[in-house]
Amino acid sequence: MKKEFRYRQLATDMEQKILKGIYQPGDRLPSIRSLHRSADLSISTVYKAYVELEHMGLVEARPKSGYYVAPVSLGQLKAPGFPKIDAAPRRVRLSSMINSIVTAINDPSLLPLGMTVIDPELVPYKSLGRILSGISRKEFKSMLSYALSEGHPGLRRQLARQTLGIIQRITPEDILVTNGCMEAVALALLATTRPGETVAIETPTNYSFLQLLKELSVMVAEVPTDPKTGIDVNALKETVQKTRIAACLVMPNFHNPLGAVMPEDKKRALMRLAETYEIPIIEDDISSELYFGDHRPKPLKAYDRDGLVLTCSSFSKSLAPGLRIGWLLAGPRFRERVQNLKAGTNVSTSALDQYLMARFLAGGGYDRHLRTLRATLKKQAMRTALAVQKYFPKETRLALPEGGTLLWIQLPRGTDSLELYERALSRNISVIPGTVCSNTGQFQNYIMLSCGIPFTSEIERGIQILGDIASELASEIE
Repeated sequence: MKKEFRYRQLATDMEQKILKGIYQPGDRLPSIRSLHRSADLSISTVYKAYVELEHMGLVEARPKSGYYVAPVSLGQLKAPGFPKIDAAPRRVRLSSMINSIVTAINDPSLLPLGMTVIDPELVPYKSLGRILSGISRKEFKSMLSYALSEGHPGLRRQLARQTLGIIQRITPEDILVTNGCMEAVALALLATTRPGETVAIETPTNYSFLQLLKELSVMVAEVPTDPKTGIDVNALKETVQKTRIAACLVMPNFHNPLGAVMPEDKKRALMRLAETYEIPIIEDDISSELYFGDHRPKPLKAYDRDGLVLTCSSFSKSLAPGLRIGWLLAGPRFRERVQNLKAGTNVSTSALDQYLMARFLAGGGYDRHLRTLRATLKKQAMRTALAVQKYFPKETRLALPEGGTLLWIQLPRGTDSLELYERALSRNISVIPGTVCSNTGQFQNYIMLSCGIPFTSEIERGIQILGDIASELASEIE
C-alpha cells in the first residue's frame, strides 16, 4: 500500500478510537517512535497521521511531551431530538424573517456561518480558467446560440458516466440539464403535483423548499426526520393513510439541514411504501458526493423499480453555485413531461457553462477536486463541531454528520434562535435559525451552521461569540 494511504489509514483508525472514547480527552497518545516500531510504519508515515489528526482538531502537540487527545471530545455530543408532530396538511407560511436571513447569508461583509455552499477558496478556479482560456473562436461562437433544451450532449454523456456503479442503466437520454438543483426540484414538482394538492416533506427541511412550495400553491404535510437516519418511514406511512399525497420531497443523503443519511434498509422501506401507494418521490441528491467515509451512499433512484423517483442534483454544493448547472433523472414515467416543462419555461441552460463542465468532467478534474474537497470538509466539520462543543452552553446537542457542509445544533430548551440570529447579526455574523426550516413553527431553539468554510481563527472567534450569545439567552430564561 502506498505511503500516503498508510498514513490516512492510521489516522482513520486513531480517529475512530478517539471518537469512541477508547482514547479520552487529555490522554497521551503513543509516541511516534513507539508506533513506528509496533505498527511497522515509517516515522514519516506516523508523523503525517498525527499532523492529519491535528488538522482535524482531535489531537494537539505539546513541545517535548508528544501528542495528546484534545481536551474537548466529540464523543460527548448527543444528537438533537426530533419531535413528533401533527402532520395535517397546511399551506406554507414563511417566517417574516426569511428575506432578511437570505440577504444576510449572501452579504460578503458578514462572517458567513450560515452559508450553505463551499467557500470560493475551495473551488478549482485555476483549472476551470484554463479550460475557458483554451476555447477556440469557433467553439465560442457556437455557444452564443441556444443550447438544446434537454442539455449539451457532451455534458449529458459525462453525467451518465458519473452514475456508473451507483445507479444502473442510466443513459444520456435519461438526463435533463437544468439551471441548478432548485430548477430540477421545481420541474419535478410541476410534473407531479397541482395547486391545492399535498406534498409530504421532511421536517426540518431546506428552507428554500418551503419558498418554492409556497409559490406552487401546494399544501405540505411535515414528517418527522431523525438527525442520524432521515425521514421516519412509519410516520410517513401514517400520513399517507390519512391524506392523499401527490408527491414526497426528501433528501436522503446528507440532509439539509440535518446532515442525516438514510440507511439502506430505510431507503428500501421508503421505496416499498411509495410503490404500494403509487407516490412519486422527488429526491434532492445534491450533496451525495461530499461523503466523509469510504463510499458514496446510493440515492433512492438506485432502489427504484417502478420509475417513481425523480432525482435532482447539481454542482452547486460540490463545485461552484455560480455555474448554475443541475440535472434531473426522471425516468420514462415523467421524462416527456419534465422536458416539455423545461422547454416551456426557460428554453435551455447556458451553453458556455455546460461546455465548461463537460470538459472539466472529461479531463478528470472533478474527481481530483472531490478527493481533496472531501478531506477538507471532514476536517472543517470536526473543527467546527469541536468549537461548538467548547464554546456553546453545556446542554447543546449536535450530531456530527457523515458528509456535507452543515451542522444542525439544538440549543438549551427555551432559547430563541431568532433572537440569537438578531444578536449575531449585530456582531456581523450570519447564521440560519432553525425555525425557518419548518412550516409549523418548530425548532425555535435550533440553528444551522456552515462547515463549508476554512476553519480559521476568525471562524473560531465567530463561533465563540455565538456561544456567548447562546449562553446569555439561556441565562435569561432561568
